[in-house]
Amino acid sequence: MIKYRLICKNCNVDFDSWFASSNEYEKLKSKKLLTCLSCNSTKVEKNLMAPKLINTKNEKEIQKFKDVKRVVRNYQNFIKENFEYVGDKFTYEARSIHYNNKKKDKGIYGTASKKDLDELREEGIEAQVLPWIEDKSN
Repeated sequence: MIKYRLICKNCNVDFDSWFASSNEYEKLKSKKLLTCLSCNSTKVEKNLMAPKLINTKNEKEIQKFKDVKRVVRNYQNFIKENFEYVGDKFTYEARSIHYNNKKKDKGIYGTASKKDLDELREEGIEAQVLPWIEDKSN
């Protein structure tokens, strides 16, 4: 995971955001999926930031990070065991369940853009965004 300091070129609001990798940031940026938290503009860029180096002597900070990572992995395992993965067909499947009363033994999880999630919410379809850690070691 990598944290970037972002700035909106439209309203000059700056904010932090986490990405799975620098490549993931670039992919989202090229698809114009990064939006300002304040004005919803897609004119979001990386801002200057100083790296934060974790002092290995500060075991409490390291332990907090490990604890959060463990909790996220536990949620992921629960989701994987109890929900059906539908990949990038999440929006289609969510609408099918909602409008066609398509019966599912399990709930679903997958990927969707912010725009798709906003549209689902406008239609009264409940969906949540959850942090996700790739299976590979970070």
